[in-house]
Amino acid sequence: MNVNSAPTLPRRRLFSRKFRVLLISVMLFLLPIGCSLTNHFLGNKSTPWWELRRDSSGQAPSPTEHKEAVIQVYAARAARWRGAFGVHTWIAVKPTDAQSYIRMEVFGFNLRWGGDTVSFNRRVPDGYWFGSKPWLLREIRGGDEVDHMIERLIQAAKEYPYNKQYRVWPGPNSNTFIAWLGRRLPELQLELPATAIGKDYLPDGAVFASTPSGRGKQVSVKGMFGILVGLEEGVEVNILGLTAGVDLSPPAIKLPGVGRIGFRDFKTRYYR
Repeated sequence: MNVNSAPTLPRRRLFSRKFRVLLISVMLFLLPIGCSLTNHFLGNKSTPWWELRRDSSGQAPSPTEHKEAVIQVYAARAARWRGAFGVHTWIAVKPTDAQSYIRMEVFGFNLRWGGDTVSFNRRVPDGYWFGSKPWLLREIRGGDEVDHMIERLIQAAKEYPYNKQYRVWPGPNSNTFIAWLGRRLPELQLELPATAIGKDYLPDGAVFASTPSGRGKQVSVKGMFGILVGLEEGVEVNILGLTAGVDLSPPAIKLPGVGRIGFRDFKTRYYR
């Protein structure tokens, strides 16, 4: 008789479900992080970090040759050990006829000397970030309308609520700042990389917000846990600040540490 064996079936099925969930979690989060760590620390690290490249990557239009207004958003692997997990992001802007760019980004080390985290500087707009070549996320060019957007970006940067706070993980950090600017100017349609740890840290303790692209919604608990759904971002799940997800426009999967696998998500727009 199988009288005693019948009650064990639900337990086996339950165990099987738990095992599948655990296996999927490991594949989506732990394995990509392991690959990213291996790739990062097995690379050539003989050059001290302060001597690594910071020169132009050749992606920003020369201000002496291009008079039009320009907005560019960049991301590059973070310096030192942070690069195994995430990226540093920034925005470079050039008003019409300007002879140089204004680069807006957040630096945590400024707080050591009583300064502000938000920096408005004249650094190379498309410069290597401590040896890491940046990639262009968004670009907008044009005339008066783009100049107006630049003015709004600068004003939004001045109103950033964490100008005296910085935490590498889970935020607020440099990616929290760029996400803040994206939400203030939804016309940028800014999708930040899955490796932009801190982008889901919502200001003022909020739990619900628009996505940085302005074309979706997200739920986030202090940047540690959450879910995001948007036309630009697709679907993302955030666990302990690490993001996995899938994007359909353009198609790609997103993995913690590794980032985007699939078609590149880059947009450029012109306003005449």
